[in-house]
Amino acid sequence: MSDTADVVVVGAGVIGAASALELAKTGLRVLVVDKAGGAGLGSTSASSAVVRFNYSTWDAVATAWESKHCWEKWSEHLRIPDNGGLATFVRVGMVMLDVPPMPRDHIMPLFDLVGVPYEEWDAAELRARVPGIDTGRYWPPKRVDDEAFFAETATKQIGALYTPDGGFIDDAQLAAQNLATAAGAAGAEFLFNRAVTGIDRHAGRVSAVKLSDGTQIATRVLVNVAGPWSSEINRMAGVGGEFTVGVRPMRQEVHQVAAPPGYNRPSGLGPAIADMDLGTYMRPDGSGFLLIGGTEPACDPLEWIDDPDRANPRPTASRFQAQVTRAARRLPGLTVPNAPTGIAGVYDVADDWTPIYDRTDLDGFYVAIGTSGNQFKNAPLAGRFLATIIDGVEAGHDHDRDPLRYTCEHTGHVINLGAFSRKRTPNNASSGTVMG
Repeated sequence: MSDTADVVVVGAGVIGAASALELAKTGLRVLVVDKAGGAGLGSTSASSAVVRFNYSTWDAVATAWESKHCWEKWSEHLRIPDNGGLATFVRVGMVMLDVPPMPRDHIMPLFDLVGVPYEEWDAAELRARVPGIDTGRYWPPKRVDDEAFFAETATKQIGALYTPDGGFIDDAQLAAQNLATAAGAAGAEFLFNRAVTGIDRHAGRVSAVKLSDGTQIATRVLVNVAGPWSSEINRMAGVGGEFTVGVRPMRQEVHQVAAPPGYNRPSGLGPAIADMDLGTYMRPDGSGFLLIGGTEPACDPLEWIDDPDRANPRPTASRFQAQVTRAARRLPGLTVPNAPTGIAGVYDVADDWTPIYDRTDLDGFYVAIGTSGNQFKNAPLAGRFLATIIDGVEAGHDHDRDPLRYTCEHTGHVINLGAFSRKRTPNNASSGTVMG
């Protein structure tokens, strides 16, 4: 391994590996550094890997829609053969239950502009298409120990917006490993079990990266894709003072339980369901199980973390009972086990739940941060965004004054990368949750 690189990427999660692939494809010498022992072992491994298109801005919807096409042609995107070891996009459809923070009359015009197919369902259609579902409207979400949680709402029914092209990636960690393998085939190198301990700068520019084993890598470009550790990497570099949007680490849990009878049909898996009305989401996990996560309802305290390395890695009984009981309220046939099962992870969350893909005021220092929770699906495009920004800025383009644009390979949409600027006006249209 050389002690110099054109680009050092900090973080080998799904977005770090995607960035390494796109940068290596341009002919740059790319070195990826990660404190874990392999690709995708951090926040990526705790992702539910849901593919959906319900976002609050055109650029976000267009990004998710283009990324879906990349997942559908995963081997072509990676430029490596499919020998049975690639992650798979499982198309089951996404049912987005109606909820005030994300009204369908705001989302449908965005779908129309982007070209995302959808269906409007009333309560009767919802019951017909998702057997066993309770179509009661319970907004706002309540704690499960609140007496009002189990109140009847027979006269208040809920509908949904259904996107047939939604689904999930069957193995989040494998997807990151696929990207790392493809990046390696394109010439990128990976250093695992090394943490970044320092960042040198010279004449207002990145000049070197120091690692925990004493290695120093000379470089003029560093990309911070460190997930929940990204704030610490920013501090090492002395950047962030100009950001109008902050990022913080947040602990989250995703639980696995047996799917209720009738949810998965003989012809295929049941749909993914986004249920902000009760504060949860769920998607199939194989033929017999569901993955269940939360949507940060206002009644639940958010678990902000000071040190990601010290976060509890196991699911807790209290969070498990809350999220699975909410899912059982929506799917009454679901059984709530006594013992928690699932995984816990730490997400890197932006103030408005919109990621930051951008340069910084330190020349040569770029960021792909605030991505956790809702950007896994966009990893194929996030890597291309970073490559576009780095290529343009290093060639002298003023991305702050005149934001670069990315033209989508599959859909032809032109995405304004200023939508993900560190200096943007915070997205007030955001739901303020993982749904974006």
